Amino acid sequence: MQESSFGWSAFERTRPLVDAGYAGVLLVVTGALAWVTGEAFVFPSLGPTAYLLATVHTELQTGRRVIGGHLIGVLAGLLAYHTIAGGLSIVAAHPSYSGAQFRLIASGVVSVVLTTAGMRTTGTEHAPACATTLIVSLGLLSAPEEAGFIAVSVCLLYLAHLGGKRAVDALVD
Repeated sequence: MQESSFGWSAFERTRPLVDAGYAGVLLVVTGALAWVTGEAFVFPSLGPTAYLLATVHTELQTGRRVIGGHLIGVLAGLLAYHTIAGGLSIVAAHPSYSGAQFRLIASGVVSVVLTTAGMRTTGTEHAPACATTLIVSLGLLSAPEEAGFIAVSVCLLYLAHLGGKRAVDALVD
Protein backbone atom coordinates (compact mmCIF):
# COMPACT_ATOMS: atom_id res chain seq x y z
CA MET A 1 0.00 0.00 0.00
CA GLN A 2 1.13 3.52 -0.67
CA GLU A 3 2.43 5.48 2.29
CA SER A 4 1.01 8.92 3.04
CA SER A 5 3.05 11.94 4.05
CA PHE A 6 2.28 11.05 7.67
CA GLY A 7 3.70 7.55 7.28
CA TRP A 8 0.31 5.88 7.62
CA SER A 9 -0.79 3.36 5.09
CA ALA A 10 -4.30 3.59 3.67
CA PHE A 11 -5.15 0.61 5.87
CA GLU A 12 -4.08 2.36 9.05
CA ARG A 13 -6.13 5.44 8.19
CA THR A 14 -9.32 3.59 7.31
CA ARG A 15 -9.28 0.70 9.77
CA PRO A 16 -10.71 2.66 12.75
CA LEU A 17 -13.68 3.77 10.66
CA VAL A 18 -14.21 0.31 9.26
CA ASP A 19 -13.96 -1.23 12.74
CA ALA A 20 -16.46 1.29 14.13
CA GLY A 21 -18.92 0.59 11.34
CA TYR A 22 -18.39 -3.15 11.75
CA ALA A 23 -19.17 -3.01 15.48
CA GLY A 24 -22.40 -1.21 14.63
CA VAL A 25 -23.31 -3.72 11.95
CA LEU A 26 -22.82 -6.56 14.41
CA LEU A 27 -25.30 -4.94 16.79
CA VAL A 28 -27.80 -4.37 13.99
CA VAL A 29 -28.31 -8.15 13.84
CA THR A 30 -29.45 -8.48 17.45
CA GLY A 31 -31.06 -5.05 17.35
CA ALA A 32 -33.30 -6.11 14.48
CA LEU A 33 -34.31 -9.21 16.41
CA ALA A 34 -35.07 -7.08 19.48
CA TRP A 35 -37.11 -4.66 17.40
CA VAL A 36 -39.13 -7.40 15.69
CA THR A 37 -39.80 -9.42 18.85
CA GLY A 38 -39.91 -6.71 21.49
CA GLU A 39 -37.57 -8.81 23.63
CA ALA A 40 -34.22 -8.01 25.25
CA PHE A 41 -31.87 -9.18 22.50
CA VAL A 42 -29.75 -6.03 23.04
CA PHE A 43 -28.20 -5.42 26.45
CA PRO A 44 -25.20 -3.46 27.76
CA SER A 45 -22.48 -6.12 27.62
CA LEU A 46 -23.20 -6.83 23.97
CA GLY A 47 -21.59 -3.48 23.08
CA PRO A 48 -18.16 -4.33 24.52
CA THR A 49 -18.35 -7.74 22.86
CA ALA A 50 -19.10 -6.13 19.47
CA TYR A 51 -16.23 -3.70 20.07
CA LEU A 52 -13.77 -6.51 20.82
CA LEU A 53 -14.90 -8.56 17.83
CA ALA A 54 -14.50 -5.53 15.58
CA THR A 55 -11.17 -4.28 16.90
CA VAL A 56 -9.15 -7.10 18.46
CA HIS A 57 -7.84 -9.24 15.65
CA THR A 58 -6.27 -12.11 17.60
CA GLU A 59 -7.09 -15.63 18.62
CA LEU A 60 -8.55 -14.24 21.87
CA GLN A 61 -11.87 -13.55 20.15
CA THR A 62 -12.84 -17.16 19.51
CA GLY A 63 -16.37 -18.49 19.73
CA ARG A 64 -15.30 -20.61 22.65
CA ARG A 65 -14.21 -17.56 24.59
CA VAL A 66 -16.97 -15.18 23.55
CA ILE A 67 -19.91 -17.57 23.80
CA GLY A 68 -18.44 -19.63 26.62
CA GLY A 69 -17.59 -16.58 28.72
CA HIS A 70 -21.06 -15.10 28.38
CA LEU A 71 -22.74 -18.44 29.13
CA ILE A 72 -20.68 -18.81 32.28
CA GLY A 73 -21.63 -15.23 33.18
CA VAL A 74 -25.32 -15.96 32.66
CA LEU A 75 -25.22 -19.15 34.72
CA ALA A 76 -23.21 -17.54 37.53
CA GLY A 77 -25.56 -14.54 37.50
CA LEU A 78 -28.66 -16.73 37.66
CA LEU A 79 -27.21 -18.81 40.49
CA ALA A 80 -26.16 -15.77 42.53
CA TYR A 81 -29.37 -13.83 41.90
CA HIS A 82 -31.83 -16.62 42.62
CA THR A 83 -29.85 -17.77 45.66
CA ILE A 84 -29.16 -14.38 47.22
CA ALA A 85 -31.35 -11.60 45.78
CA GLY A 86 -34.32 -13.20 44.00
CA GLY A 87 -37.17 -10.76 43.35
CA LEU A 88 -35.02 -7.66 43.80
CA SER A 89 -33.70 -5.24 41.19
CA ILE A 90 -30.92 -2.70 41.33
CA VAL A 91 -33.13 -0.18 39.52
CA ALA A 92 -35.60 -0.08 42.41
CA ALA A 93 -34.83 2.38 45.19
CA HIS A 94 -33.49 0.70 48.30
CA PRO A 95 -32.67 2.66 51.45
CA SER A 96 -29.13 2.91 52.74
CA TYR A 97 -28.04 -0.07 54.81
CA SER A 98 -31.11 -2.07 53.76
CA GLY A 99 -31.06 -5.82 53.59
CA ALA A 100 -32.32 -5.66 50.01
CA GLN A 101 -29.44 -3.46 48.89
CA PHE A 102 -26.96 -5.70 50.71
CA ARG A 103 -28.39 -8.81 49.03
CA LEU A 104 -28.12 -7.21 45.58
CA ILE A 105 -24.53 -6.17 46.19
CA ALA A 106 -23.69 -9.63 47.51
CA SER A 107 -25.33 -11.18 44.46
CA GLY A 108 -23.24 -9.00 42.16
CA VAL A 109 -19.99 -9.75 43.96
CA VAL A 110 -20.64 -13.49 44.08
CA SER A 111 -21.58 -13.56 40.39
CA VAL A 112 -18.35 -11.83 39.34
CA VAL A 113 -16.29 -14.18 41.52
CA LEU A 114 -18.06 -17.23 40.05
CA THR A 115 -17.79 -15.90 36.50
CA THR A 116 -14.09 -15.12 36.85
CA ALA A 117 -13.37 -18.53 38.39
CA GLY A 118 -15.45 -20.28 35.74
CA MET A 119 -13.84 -18.48 32.83
CA ARG A 120 -10.31 -18.94 34.16
CA THR A 121 -10.93 -22.63 34.85
CA THR A 122 -12.36 -23.32 31.40
CA GLY A 123 -10.13 -21.02 29.35
CA THR A 124 -13.09 -18.94 28.20
CA GLU A 125 -11.91 -15.53 29.40
CA HIS A 126 -13.99 -12.74 27.88
CA ALA A 127 -14.14 -9.54 29.95
CA PRO A 128 -17.62 -8.40 28.81
CA ALA A 129 -19.02 -11.58 30.38
CA CYS A 130 -18.41 -9.96 33.77
CA ALA A 131 -20.85 -7.24 32.72
CA THR A 132 -23.31 -9.91 31.61
CA THR A 133 -23.13 -11.60 34.99
CA LEU A 134 -23.87 -8.27 36.72
CA ILE A 135 -26.82 -7.62 34.40
CA VAL A 136 -28.29 -10.95 35.49
CA SER A 137 -27.28 -10.95 39.17
CA LEU A 138 -28.52 -7.42 39.82
CA GLY A 139 -32.02 -8.27 38.63
CA LEU A 140 -31.98 -6.57 35.23
CA LEU A 141 -32.39 -9.69 33.06
CA SER A 142 -32.71 -12.46 35.64
CA ALA A 143 -35.62 -14.58 34.50
CA PRO A 144 -34.64 -17.83 32.77
CA GLU A 145 -36.20 -16.71 29.47
CA GLU A 146 -34.24 -13.44 29.65
CA ALA A 147 -31.07 -15.46 30.20
CA GLY A 148 -32.04 -17.31 27.05
CA PHE A 149 -32.28 -13.99 25.17
CA ILE A 150 -28.73 -13.21 26.29
CA ALA A 151 -27.45 -16.58 25.10
CA VAL A 152 -29.19 -16.27 21.73
CA SER A 153 -27.92 -12.71 21.27
CA VAL A 154 -24.31 -13.62 21.97
CA CYS A 155 -24.49 -16.59 19.59
CA LEU A 156 -26.08 -14.45 16.86
CA LEU A 157 -23.51 -11.71 17.36
CA TYR A 158 -20.68 -14.19 17.02
CA LEU A 159 -22.23 -15.83 13.95
CA ALA A 160 -22.64 -12.39 12.37
CA HIS A 161 -18.99 -11.77 13.16
CA LEU A 162 -17.92 -14.96 11.42
CA GLY A 163 -19.81 -13.90 8.32
CA GLY A 164 -18.75 -10.28 8.43
CA LYS A 165 -15.09 -10.76 9.25
CA ARG A 166 -14.24 -11.95 5.76
CA ALA A 167 -16.04 -9.02 4.15
CA VAL A 168 -14.33 -6.44 6.38
CA ASP A 169 -10.89 -7.96 5.90
CA ALA A 170 -11.40 -7.99 2.11
CA LEU A 171 -12.50 -4.35 2.21
CA VAL A 172 -9.43 -3.03 4.02
CA ASP A 173 -6.79 -5.34 2.57
